[in-house]
Amino acid sequence: MTHPPLSGVRWTSAVLLAALGAGTVRAALRLRDLPVLPVVPPTSAGVPRPAGWRLLTARGVEPDPATFLAACAYAEGEGLRVLDLLPADLAAERALGLLRLVDPARYRWDRLGEGRGAGFAVLVTEEVLERAAVDPGGPRPAPAELLSLTSRLKEYASDATGLAVAPGLSCAGPGDPGGPARAAELRAQGLPPGALAAAQLGGLALLAGVAVRQGRWGAAAAGLYWLQPYLVLGGSGSPLRPADLARATAARPVRSLRAGLRTAGAARAAGRDDAPDGARAAAYREDLAAGTDRFLEARRPDCPWCGSVRLSVRVRVPDLLQGKPGRFTLERCGDCGHVFQNPRLTTEGLEFYYRDFYDGRGGEGAGTVFGRLCAAYRGRAEMLLPHADPVSWLDVGTGHGHFCNAARAVWPRTRFDGLDMGDGVREAERRGWVETGYQGQFPEFAPKLAGQYEVVSMYHYLEHTRDPLAELDAAAVVLAPGGFLAIELPDPESRMARLLGSAWLPWFQPQHQHLAPAANLREALADRGFTVVAEEHGPAHQGNDFFGAVALTAARLAPDPDRPWGPPATRRSRALAGAVRLAALPCFAAAAALDTLRTAAARRTDGGNAYRLLARKDAG
Repeated sequence: MTHPPLSGVRWTSAVLLAALGAGTVRAALRLRDLPVLPVVPPTSAGVPRPAGWRLLTARGVEPDPATFLAACAYAEGEGLRVLDLLPADLAAERALGLLRLVDPARYRWDRLGEGRGAGFAVLVTEEVLERAAVDPGGPRPAPAELLSLTSRLKEYASDATGLAVAPGLSCAGPGDPGGPARAAELRAQGLPPGALAAAQLGGLALLAGVAVRQGRWGAAAAGLYWLQPYLVLGGSGSPLRPADLARATAARPVRSLRAGLRTAGAARAAGRDDAPDGARAAAYREDLAAGTDRFLEARRPDCPWCGSVRLSVRVRVPDLLQGKPGRFTLERCGDCGHVFQNPRLTTEGLEFYYRDFYDGRGGEGAGTVFGRLCAAYRGRAEMLLPHADPVSWLDVGTGHGHFCNAARAVWPRTRFDGLDMGDGVREAERRGWVETGYQGQFPEFAPKLAGQYEVVSMYHYLEHTRDPLAELDAAAVVLAPGGFLAIELPDPESRMARLLGSAWLPWFQPQHQHLAPAANLREALADRGFTVVAEEHGPAHQGNDFFGAVALTAARLAPDPDRPWGPPATRRSRALAGAVRLAALPCFAAAAALDTLRTAAARRTDGGNAYRLLARKDAG
């Protein structure tokens, strides 16, 4: 007997059931990997002196001395410098939320991973606190503040941060998180409370719909969601034993609905109160009073790469990255294919359009994006494996040093230094992500660093510079004979550039000044005494073509109403931004799926949206 195929509606139930099942199994496996502090009585022999350690606790949390000593013993034994302590009776939904965010088996070794915890107690070495400029003697923080601090501390102990269950630590927090406190906790972890609350409420509505309309499949999906807390946390060997497990399981749909509504309301209220800083807004008004034309030089008639006058407009776009006033033109050379901003920004214009992007108002978001590129960083570092075993490496345009930090997993004995224009390079030095941070222009530092490095890297740096050929000259000076220059750039010849037009993210206007085809760069390197030994296109692909197009289009339709360089926010502008963001959610989901397919195709065909070159400086 044959069965009719599942209808489209029943497919929804099947997909939900599979997703919930996978999430439940993943959470149970992660729970099993959570370490538990050993019981160390204060009188036991061999207990380390707690000198050099500080235990930071949230308001209302009072760990006993035995817990402190056990945490010190565990941290010293594991070589940790930051240890987040989880109460054994952590509330069920909080425990599930933490297990969604953290894989305990990989957490410590993820050098760029977000610092996560429960927000109750964190053990930290005094050395890390000093480098992070944290005063341990201040007022006790709220849980949200401690979560934010945990995230910051991991940056200063990127491969020496862990978490463990503390049996003697009792949970003093709410069992049913929601409202302003929960919204603050999500923001402290870099998560958008409004979007997460909307997703939670949408998921509950979908589950309710399939449970009512789709018979056994729908009931199974809803039932699995209902029982998930007990299925994950109810085992006899669970290191976490939430005091509210029975109540959290029995009333989960109601509690989740209430928490989602309260968090959504708190996120909306916070949005209304999140007015831009008055001084920053006033500074932007003053900058814009004279218009934006002064931020652009005169248009040049020839190509800066080959001198040809056969130029044509490639794309004209406004600032889609931040929504600042202005319009920018990229032109393409008909002879060599070089794409460049024409007219280009003045130095004053660069300062204006970079401001609040990598630091200030946009610094946290930029840091989050860079922290999620670990696979790309590793691929860049591994490109050197067949060719060199470097002792010294200078990363030009290092930002906050994310690449250098990740590359240490591939090259643990290499000294990584960084150079950048921004203050982030100093922060990278304090974190220990680079040994020495140089702040300034690379060509100006080149004579002082002549011949000192075996590797110089420029990853998505040349396209930001005003004169990329001068940057290549500087690299030739800084490298020792036989040293290697590693470069990664957007590929202006990418098929997606033609398909997506002005919505192609790597145009990245107004920041990108030059986009050079690979053939041009190979020729320029040969002119400077380099031999290209490796070239990669597919492996350098960044899987963000479609997702970036959706993000840029949404920003174009409804810019951030609270941007300090824009007009004052109104109810209408906030409502429009909210509506566009909501409508974009399914588009983002579809774009992510398309990018997954596109990345697989780019890897197979070796034709992505970026390319890497590795060149050796010839001796003599």
